[in-house]
Amino acid sequence: MELLQALLLTVAAATSAILVGRARRRYGEADQPALFSAMLAFILAAASGATGLAGGLAEAQQWLERATLLLGLPLLALAALTLARRWVWSRPNWGRVVLGLCVFFELARQLGWSEPYALGLLLASALLVIYAAVLQWPERLPSGAGVAAGVLLLLMLPLPGSMAIGNPFAGAEPLLLAIASPLLAVLLLRLPGSAREQQPTAA
Repeated sequence: MELLQALLLTVAAATSAILVGRARRRYGEADQPALFSAMLAFILAAASGATGLAGGLAEAQQWLERATLLLGLPLLALAALTLARRWVWSRPNWGRVVLGLCVFFELARQLGWSEPYALGLLLASALLVIYAAVLQWPERLPSGAGVAAGVLLLLMLPLPGSMAIGNPFAGAEPLLLAIASPLLAVLLLRLPGSAREQQPTAA
């Protein structure tokens, strides 16, 4: 079952990365950083699945799973938000976002807050995806795909071990992310971006 989940995640996330990468040609320069960040997130997810298939790479797989959860998914959510709202963030701003996510992850680890930090970050990411999808209503395809993807991310929430009720979907995260990946790609590629309404670039 684990190998099947890893295979599905590798194929779905890699396909999503390719779709986003090819679609970038149709977008203006202002949207490139957001789309690149989304593509990076899919690549991280695909790499985590690929290491699960390889076997004997448990440490690398765990690192890539954490990177997907704590870096990739927040980047996907922010990319969806900026494209949905037609916000333009400069490349340096996206670099600050990546750096900030890395710094806060390390800070949470040092303070022993890794579990609540991961829970809060994934919850926020899922809600941002749903918000970006709702903004597209009444267009059914991006709205439906985005809401479904957001719900799948909510099912992946890493509930702390101290809670009386555990996540019934624990262990199925690769499968949930494999299903969510193409839905996220559909949402991202149906968002308006800045093509129709140029906004001033953030400093």
